[in-house]
Amino acid sequence: MLRKSTVWIMAITGGVVVANNYYNQPLLVEFARTFGVTEKSVGPVAALTQFGYAFGMLVFLPLSDMLERRMLIRLLLLASTCALVATALAPSIHWLIIAGFVVGFTSVVPQLVTPFVAQLAEPKDRGAVVGIVMGGLLTGILLSRTIAGFVGAHFSWQTMYWIAAGLMIVLFFALGRALPKGPPTFHGNYKSLLQSMLELIRTQPVLRETSLVAALQFAAFSAFWTTLVFHVHSLPQAYGSDVAGMFGIVGVIGAIAAPYAGKLSDSKSPRLTVMLSSIAFVVAYVAFGAIGYSLVGLAVGVVLLDLGMQSGHVSNMTRNFALKSEALGRLNTVYNVTRFLGGGIGSLIGNIAWIHWHWLGVCVMGGVLSLLAIAVQMYYGRRYAVVQMAH
Repeated sequence: MLRKSTVWIMAITGGVVVANNYYNQPLLVEFARTFGVTEKSVGPVAALTQFGYAFGMLVFLPLSDMLERRMLIRLLLLASTCALVATALAPSIHWLIIAGFVVGFTSVVPQLVTPFVAQLAEPKDRGAVVGIVMGGLLTGILLSRTIAGFVGAHFSWQTMYWIAAGLMIVLFFALGRALPKGPPTFHGNYKSLLQSMLELIRTQPVLRETSLVAALQFAAFSAFWTTLVFHVHSLPQAYGSDVAGMFGIVGVIGAIAAPYAGKLSDSKSPRLTVMLSSIAFVVAYVAFGAIGYSLVGLAVGVVLLDLGMQSGHVSNMTRNFALKSEALGRLNTVYNVTRFLGGGIGSLIGNIAWIHWHWLGVCVMGGVLSLLAIAVQMYYGRRYAVVQMAH
């Protein structure tokens, strides 16, 4: 029996650890100032953190089917602590870029607790439970920007990373008592474990669809958040990292929708929820382009963007976890590695668009990525229809 307190502890853990990957986005201007470099030079910090996260998931997430999960989670928290301390001590922009990659590589705990809670939950409650954990995760992503922006503006960006390292130590001890043991579900070696993921990709069209849609949505999401601090700094008021971070609070409205999106996925069609989420992305970027030169206009777009992000992600995860209960870690690996590769590419695309075409270029790129997500869903929808007709 999965206790509600355990679900909420997992949600808080996901939010606190995933925040490590996003503290840098509102602090990019502070990094540039500290090391005396250009905006172009600090852009890779955000992108490499996302790529590190994707690589970490590829390495560690399959192990959650093979090793005892509580132990794996706690070991990764210790590794995250070391990476965050290395970031706080960075003496140069090159060190900071490498440390950013390692922070992403070690901060994959949120993607371990999600399949863990899905495995423990009753099938009829799985969407709602995953929604709660994902709500905590998205809240961590969004509030990380608010907190980092405030700390960076009023203290220093190094202070933010020392605080984050301390939080990892607190979680290490708290989870040792709070989490149940998670016995392995795969019995074999690491090589055969990785090979089994290729078989999942080959045999599971739903997994291919959810992964591609998620990658495109997260690319659009990351393009916005990576360039937001440059955009608000370029406005006549020359807002700083604290204002850029404040939009994280606005985006929490989207996180509140997570449990409701999970319940909707349980009772209706999760594919429909994902399609609606992609449409929300398109509308968000239209809003950014039309009224995104004011704080109010940006706030409207942020609510739509984060609502789309969270509802789409929860519904995609619900679809994946219904495929093979004994392979949740590997399904989650394929899905999230693809998703975060999309996020890293989106950060790079957003940075390039900003350098060459400024805010309008970012809006066009984000809109195109969102439309591609809709196109992928329509393509797979037609394929499912053909298969059903054949049977």
